[in-house]
Amino acid sequence: MPTSGSSSSARLSARIGARILRTRAVVRAPIWLYRAGFGFVFGRRLLLLEHIGRRSGVARYVVLEVDGRSTRGGYVVASGFGTRAQWYRNLIKQPEVRIQIGWSGWLPARARQLPDDEAAAVLDRYAEQHPTAWQQLRPIFSETLGADIEVGGTSLPMIALEPR
Repeated sequence: MPTSGSSSSARLSARIGARILRTRAVVRAPIWLYRAGFGFVFGRRLLLLEHIGRRSGVARYVVLEVDGRSTRGGYVVASGFGTRAQWYRNLIKQPEVRIQIGWSGWLPARARQLPDDEAAAVLDRYAEQHPTAWQQLRPIFSETLGADIEVGGTSLPMIALEPR
């Protein structure tokens, strides 16, 4: 049974993690590695997503963790900031994107919002395959979303990036 000290420590860690994810320099750093030709160092665990700004029409870039594979063979990514994330909002407006993963060059793909049951299944597999990462990320995502995230049902929006 956790003590109140460990509980407050966990909340503090989640707040710090959420703050780090809101730090532009930290989240943008992997983009420069991809642009310099070093995206392969992330293997197939991270991907670079090129999407189009819904208002500006300008190409935008974000590096996201691959959380699993979709039923149609695409890469599934989660929005840790919910539907407020700019990249997520851009994909809903303009689903035609390009991705780089591992050693691959640019691959055309189409974004598809996952229905709740498919998103829950992806999250269940992720938690099972990466228990340590999930243990660390779950409280951070709960903090950024403002809602608790449970395996077996999720409020974590997920997108499948499916090859065209």
